[in-house]
Amino acid sequence: MQINTYTNFYEKYFQSQPFNLQFAEAMAVLKTVKNIFFIGNGGSNAICSHMLEDYAKIGRFRTYSFSDPSLITCYANDYGYENAMAEWLKLYFEEGDLLIAISSSGNSKNILNAVNEAKAKSGKVLTLSGFKDDNHLSKKGDVNFHLAIENYGVVECFHQIILHAMLDQYIADKKG
Repeated sequence: MQINTYTNFYEKYFQSQPFNLQFAEAMAVLKTVKNIFFIGNGGSNAICSHMLEDYAKIGRFRTYSFSDPSLITCYANDYGYENAMAEWLKLYFEEGDLLIAISSSGNSKNILNAVNEAKAKSGKVLTLSGFKDDNHLSKKGDVNFHLAIENYGVVECFHQIILHAMLDQYIADKKG
């Protein structure tokens, strides 16, 4: 049964020591920022739109996402799709901001170029990727969540769980 793929991986991943260390590191970063930029393609972009709303409304962060179709097509047309997100960050991203980069494969050129731009501006970078251990995104952030499973459903769902759990922990910590 397919649900076993999710439940078996859930128990293994979320109870692992590497995940718990990464989660603590991510929380330390989250507590230091005011502006959060979310980037992703396809289903990952849908996660970005959702998290933009929750982190703004619930967490009271200033949030931005490269999700508006007019914005995407404007930048892609003028700079090429692989450079669109990086060019957007050149205008708005500042030192100390946080970029949350989501890519199931971890090999999307537009995501990787945007991460490079955020790092060049002395920003913080949190990555969420999946599939192969040697994907390019999985080692580029200050904190890197990687799911070593080649299943889009599991990877995308778990990325959203991680981001929700971070926000829930942030709120719980603020309430003290």
